[in-house]
Amino acid sequence: MNFENIKLGVAPINWTNDDMPELGGENTFEQCVSEMALAGFTGCEVGNKFPRDTNVLKKALELRGLQICNQWNSYELTTKSFAENRENFSKLLDFLEIMGAKVIGGGETGNSCQGKMDVPVFEGKGMLNTKDEWDSFTFGLNELGKIASDRGMKLAFHHHMGTCIQTIEETDRLLNETNPDHVYLNYDCGHFHFAGEDPVAALQKYIGRTAHIHLKDVRPNVLQRVHDERLSFLTAVKNGVFTVPGDSEGCIDFPSLFAIIKESNYAGWIVLEAEQDPAKANPLEYAIIARNFFRGLTGI
Repeated sequence: MNFENIKLGVAPINWTNDDMPELGGENTFEQCVSEMALAGFTGCEVGNKFPRDTNVLKKALELRGLQICNQWNSYELTTKSFAENRENFSKLLDFLEIMGAKVIGGGETGNSCQGKMDVPVFEGKGMLNTKDEWDSFTFGLNELGKIASDRGMKLAFHHHMGTCIQTIEETDRLLNETNPDHVYLNYDCGHFHFAGEDPVAALQKYIGRTAHIHLKDVRPNVLQRVHDERLSFLTAVKNGVFTVPGDSEGCIDFPSLFAIIKESNYAGWIVLEAEQDPAKANPLEYAIIARNFFRGLTGI
């Protein structure tokens, strides 16, 4: 395989941050999608400034040669009823179906500390403490995954810092206790490294169950500060814990990741999703760094 089944996309969180709207608040939707296209990407995820009118959004994207490939969904299976989760999930499926996406992403935010500025990320993460809690959680994901599958889409669950699915052990249990025909993984090398896991070993283990890929790098000096100063996830992001593949300040072994992808049957999107403070890291500049780096490794 020579990456012929791979498309390269980018996330708008590099321009405007959904969790911290003050980051990139000055950047417009039009600037965001124009610079995505200028950097050489052909797809994107959905951000908080994207118009919800599908006709307006489609026209803006088509003018720039872009398409929607995924959107984050905030699952709240740990704190809200399944009925409420199903309603929100189905509404997002309606939108993504019209936009031509084949993946619906997202992670469990219900009992997460990922959005809390004052909670240390390594101390306040969400947990599933009992078998009943796990059973309720995986039942909900299976049911939602079947709804997506019946509509020709894949639920790609995102392991994420601060949430109940953060580590390899938690990801293993999630995948082992859900239906492989209905629940897939949204693999993210940056979050696995942040969690203290080996992102290369993780991709090798999960590539067969992966329906969507996020690539970002990690600055080791900032990650050490997160430990030493007991920083929250959002504070870590503001301080630059993440950067783009191709940045010399990063540490993840991307050639090994792409070698795994190349030898696999993975078909779908690889998305640059490296949230930073746009005032410190110009989004277009860093998107171009990553795009050139991806081209060098894949030829795409």
